[in-house]
Amino acid sequence: MGIKDIHNVYFIGIGGIGMSALARYFKFIGKNVSGYDKTETPLTMDLVDLGIQVHYEDDLQLVSKEYLDPNNTLVVYTPAVPNDHGEYNYFIAHGFQVKKRSEVLGLITRDTYCFAVAGTHGKTTTSCILAHLLKETGTPITAFLGGISEDFNSNFLLEGSEYSVVEADEFDRSFLQLSPNVACITSMDADHLDIYGNSEELQRSFRDFVNRIKPNGKLLVRNGLDLEGTTYGIEDNSDYCIRNIRIDHGTYIFDLDSPEANLKSVRFNKPGRHNLLNGLVAYAMAIQAGSSPSSLAEALATFKGVQRRFSYQIKNSDFVFIDDYAHHPTEIDAAFQAVSEMHPGKSILAVFQPHLFSRTRDFVDEFAKSLSNFPSLLLLDIYPAREKPIEGVNSQWLLDKITSPRKKLIGKSELISEILAQKPDVLITLGAGDIGLEVSKIKKELNLVQKRH
Repeated sequence: MGIKDIHNVYFIGIGGIGMSALARYFKFIGKNVSGYDKTETPLTMDLVDLGIQVHYEDDLQLVSKEYLDPNNTLVVYTPAVPNDHGEYNYFIAHGFQVKKRSEVLGLITRDTYCFAVAGTHGKTTTSCILAHLLKETGTPITAFLGGISEDFNSNFLLEGSEYSVVEADEFDRSFLQLSPNVACITSMDADHLDIYGNSEELQRSFRDFVNRIKPNGKLLVRNGLDLEGTTYGIEDNSDYCIRNIRIDHGTYIFDLDSPEANLKSVRFNKPGRHNLLNGLVAYAMAIQAGSSPSSLAEALATFKGVQRRFSYQIKNSDFVFIDDYAHHPTEIDAAFQAVSEMHPGKSILAVFQPHLFSRTRDFVDEFAKSLSNFPSLLLLDIYPAREKPIEGVNSQWLLDKITSPRKKLIGKSELISEILAQKPDVLITLGAGDIGLEVSKIKKELNLVQKRH
């Protein structure tokens, strides 16, 4: 069954950020789309608003009859779905075409000029910047994004079908389903050790991904990674290089040297050296579509950002509230660098929700070191996601290893009162779990307090 022959697409785990982008795609090209997810979220509510049926119980009786025809229905599932899921097992047992999200992405993008963004950090921001650059320069693209772009207010963009932008996700080796024309690798730090076992196996998987680039394709790698490719970096000998960085009212201004052009006084508004690198490699990839360097530089200056990627919720002269998806020690280090550089001399309070018991266990000392950079820290319980608890692995264990002068383990119900009691100049919330759902509540309460004062 080819994509064109499919009438119905049913998603198991439709509320995931990558899954919901695929659901939007199939809806936009005229397919019948429906799905299951464990909980209702803003993403699933948006899908319902598009006319997509979503239910929240693992119950075949809730699946519309039209989706129970194996000759007309493609079933797409996320690797996070447990093996004992009833609907999943029904579709497997009854001869349906059941594919992982990554397989379907590979099918959709196979006949396009595909840009794939890989790396243990920076995939979502880089792919959102790349989609923005290509859209602004008139490239006919379809983009599947791992976050909500503030430029499109969506995780999906359909501007044409000649080019595609995808995140090449290393989790569960999903990126080995792709065959890109242009790929980048932003980082290969140890992560997902519950899947890979060790960092060497993870790096081997990235090399396998590199081997999937089409003949005469192009690989861009951050300078310093043990990979052969066109390099990008900051103040070094990279092929694409940012130099002479300065900051003006929270905006980076820099020179950009590349094989195509040497540009002066390029502007970029997202804080953090990691985001400068994300913007640089997005520029280097977009060049491959034939856009002019000057037009891409102009588009870099207008990139708004990605929800939950160093996203300013409140920003005024006496108080700043930032929300960030950081859930790995390297990402926490990057968030600390960015907040310190952009808000020097300010009192900073960080709130962190660990994500996964296994990740906390595997990197507990690295987490403790990264979080200890913040002078004041509120720590939430571990968000389990797809995992069962691991004995002895909890937030108190992590807290005991952190050396911040002010640190406290609290519940979500205590968050707002504790933030108000501490009165920081800068508040930053960090984590990939359901802490994102607390952000609007915190923002609302802090805005009310500011109005009263």
